[in-house]
Amino acid sequence: MNTPTAQLLPTVEVETGASPTHAVIWMHGLGADGHDFEPIVHEFNKARLPATRFVFPHAPTRPVTINNGYIMRAWYDILSPDFSQRREDPQGIEESAKQIEALIARENARGISDANIVLAGFSQGGAIALHTALRHTQRLAGIMALSTYLPLADTFVAADHAANRDVPIFMAHGHSDGVIPYGFGQQSAKLLQDQGYALSWHGYPMAHSVSAEEVRDIEAWLATVLA
Repeated sequence: MNTPTAQLLPTVEVETGASPTHAVIWMHGLGADGHDFEPIVHEFNKARLPATRFVFPHAPTRPVTINNGYIMRAWYDILSPDFSQRREDPQGIEESAKQIEALIARENARGISDANIVLAGFSQGGAIALHTALRHTQRLAGIMALSTYLPLADTFVAADHAANRDVPIFMAHGHSDGVIPYGFGQQSAKLLQDQGYALSWHGYPMAHSVSAEEVRDIEAWLATVLA
């Protein structure tokens, strides 16, 4: 079990029942905040889920290079719009991963084991969910990565941890995503599948967003991995 740290990211929390036994830590995308995915919880059929605490952290604020250095909530700096080269900031990714690890530790301290925790995220938040979970030293319940990709892909094979080698991964993308190309997300999914990860890929007729069909699929997946 992890030990919680003194400094934690501010969060929005929604509980589907009293005395939660499970948790979903769900990271928002670039420029949004923890309230972004809060409404989705109310769309779920709560009868299908155990008592679950949904934790939506607010990313720190930092300058973002591709947005002319504008300061916004971001899990890491994006250095280039070009997907053919490294575009993410390794230091920012590692800092954010440590902050998510601290939130996992807090759930441990509140009585929820790693095996009952899902790491989830959209876009940049999904990248952090993948990066953190694949390196986490205890098995999690699952990983949900929406409209995103695997960051620092050239280093993950050497850095991933065996504890989550068989963790269920739900990865989804919009066919007409104009922010993170569908094919780039698919490339990350194939890389993980080739390494033996239990990843299910889902494509939807949408842009860089979440659709009603996707919400239903997420609900069904959560009901399975949190059972």
